[in-house]
Amino acid sequence: MRFARLAARARRPLRRFLRDKRGVSAVEFAMLLPLMITLYLGGVEVSSAIAVDRKVTQVARTLGDLVSQSTSLNATDMSNILNAASSVVQPYSPSLIQVTVSRVDVDANKIAKVVWSKTLNGTARPPNSLVTLDDALKTANTSLIWAETQYAYTPTIGYVITGTMTLRDQIYMRPRLSDTVACNAC
Repeated sequence: MRFARLAARARRPLRRFLRDKRGVSAVEFAMLLPLMITLYLGGVEVSSAIAVDRKVTQVARTLGDLVSQSTSLNATDMSNILNAASSVVQPYSPSLIQVTVSRVDVDANKIAKVVWSKTLNGTARPPNSLVTLDDALKTANTSLIWAETQYAYTPTIGYVITGTMTLRDQIYMRPRLSDTVACNAC
C-alpha cells in the first residue's frame, strides 16, 4: 500500500511535466539555432564571394577596354592601366588580384600567338606562345587584346565556404582605333 502511494505521488509531477507546454518554444529554438546560424553565415559568405567575383569581371572588362582604345602604349601608359586594377577592385584587397594583358595576333592560317604581354602581380605570357581561341575569334590577319584577371578569395568567416577560392575571368577585345595596339618600350 505504501508503495502504491509513493508511485502515485511520483506520477503526479511527471504527468504535470508531460502536460506542460511552456518550454516547447525554447526547445524548438535551440534545435533550429544551428541551422539558422549556418544559413545566415552561408548567405554572408556566398554574397561576399559573388561581390568579389563581380569585381574580378569588372577588372578584366575595364583593362581590356582601356588597352583596346589605344593605338600604342608606352611603359607609363601600361603601368597606369595595370594599376587601375587596384582602383577597380576596391574595397577588396588589391594585393590579391593578378592581371595580365596581352596582344594576340591571328595569322593568315588562323593560328593565334602572343605578341606582347604585361602583368601586375602575375606572370606575363611569353611572346610567340600559342593561344587557343574559339572559332568565332579566329579571323585571319587580325589582332585581339586579351585581358585576364585572377583573385585569391578567402572568406572572412570561413564557416560555410572554407579555404581559398581562385576567382577568374577573361575577355578578348578587338582594337578600336587601329588594327593593332603597339606596346613601345613597355
